[in-house]
Amino acid sequence: MTGPETTRRTGGQVLVDQLLLHGADCAYCVPGESYLEVLDALHDAGDRFTLYNARHEAGAADMAEAYGKLTGRPGICMVTRGPGACQAAVGVHIAYQDSTPMILLVGQVGRDTIDRESFQEIDYRAMFGGVAKWATQIDDAARVPEYMARAFRVATSGRPGPVVIALPEDMLTDSVEVPDAKPYRASVPEVSAAQVAAVTDEIARAERPLLLVGGSGWTDAACAALRDFAERNDLPVATSFRRQDVIDNRSDAYVGDFGTGVSPSLVKRLAEADLLVVIGARLGEITTKTYTTLSVPTPAQRLVHVHVDADEIGRVYSPDIGLAAGTAPFAEALAGRDLNRTGDADWAGTLRREYLEDSEPPPHDFPLDMGQAMVEMRDLLPEDTVITLDAGNHTGWAQRFLRHGRPGRQVGSTCGSMGYAVPSAVAASLQNPDRQAIAFVGDGGFMMSGNEIATAVQHGGRPIVLLFNNGTYGTIRMHQEREHPGRVSGTDLTNPDFGKMAEGLGAAFARVTQTDQFRPALERAFAERRPTVIELVTDPDLISTRTTVTKLRAARRQGS
Repeated sequence: MTGPETTRRTGGQVLVDQLLLHGADCAYCVPGESYLEVLDALHDAGDRFTLYNARHEAGAADMAEAYGKLTGRPGICMVTRGPGACQAAVGVHIAYQDSTPMILLVGQVGRDTIDRESFQEIDYRAMFGGVAKWATQIDDAARVPEYMARAFRVATSGRPGPVVIALPEDMLTDSVEVPDAKPYRASVPEVSAAQVAAVTDEIARAERPLLLVGGSGWTDAACAALRDFAERNDLPVATSFRRQDVIDNRSDAYVGDFGTGVSPSLVKRLAEADLLVVIGARLGEITTKTYTTLSVPTPAQRLVHVHVDADEIGRVYSPDIGLAAGTAPFAEALAGRDLNRTGDADWAGTLRREYLEDSEPPPHDFPLDMGQAMVEMRDLLPEDTVITLDAGNHTGWAQRFLRHGRPGRQVGSTCGSMGYAVPSAVAASLQNPDRQAIAFVGDGGFMMSGNEIATAVQHGGRPIVLLFNNGTYGTIRMHQEREHPGRVSGTDLTNPDFGKMAEGLGAAFARVTQTDQFRPALERAFAERRPTVIELVTDPDLISTRTTVTKLRAARRQGS
């Protein structure tokens, strides 16, 4: 028996061959001299692999993370040593908290200068050890296939997440003869009939059950299966923070999301539920309103928690049933099951009516009514639109008033990272320029990453950027006014001319100051074959979808 065929290649060539072998079709980068051999090898793979050069390492990392969310495959990011890796760390943190498969490849100093604090040297195992599933360094080019196969498996197996690999520049130039690895396969806990029966039996017995779904790993088939199961058995389904696309919001089963702007009525109904079935979600801080909506460690409701990572089950809340199972396989196993429930006949209908009431915008006197604009936007969006969300209160309008669901996607950082929406919309648009991607970003977030519009222009993307301009860091201003009303410090912004900035980057531009201007501006943007920035001039007093600065100050005065 003969062994696998080998050819002599540089470490850089071996690495690129492994990327192709494992199904990677693109990477997002800022180039650096520390990984020139990888860039050179990619030159010969241009017919099979696309390299998108971003304008900032944070943007490149955010693009790779968004790719991981959209495809379920590891997003690949390449940056240089030192400052490049530091600036890409934000994307690694997002991928870790959002459970997104991602691989960050970092050029490293030569092996002969390590531990001398040489130019831009950092110990990446120490730097990324707490925010990556695995952080390592390849010191032997012959082991590149081994390391890369493990990286793809680690990034996608169990709870998905980021892997960071340092690549010493002299290792990449070494010439070696080594066989390729086999294409990776993710390891995910299997779903048994007993597991499914245990959960469905609990639901069948409950008077007022509530399903809470979220996390990563959902496929279109799994989302369809969940909807079928919920509608068939008249079950209310809520989602965790920024996972609203798991179930079609137009379904009678959908009753809202436990995000930063959760409806007070949904919080009330959670307290009334006698069974909470959590599928895929972590039950983290945002979803539980800082661990207040459920009692710690034993909730008043019976709790079923299904999660791909056994270590996540019982981390805060002790479940009555805890199952380590893949999210998508578990949801698909629920399809077609009729439970013959005998619980509260109007339970799901009540929650659905309350959601619909809450998703209609309340009247106000501001010139630009973003709630009404979102209602108009509902009717205009193509079914497969990708909505990307930045950090900030402005995203509340998309979360509260739009209708999300597959084949469309909601892509947002659950860890509150500013500057995420524009790069992620660029990545979505580059992945499929015929699919509309729309970013929701504030003026503060736009100034952190709006330059990535140039990346879209260069590579043929056409995202629409809805830029909310209220001249303030809105979320922090809201907290500031609640705790220290009228004492504004550090939250005001003096902004540039966004029109000139957008046009300088190669984008079309519109400025909207009144509600009736929004729809025509959006329709023109849909017709563009290049990126469009729509500046939405909003009143800083309208600080969120549920309150104003004026009301916050009044409430503080009444309470003092």
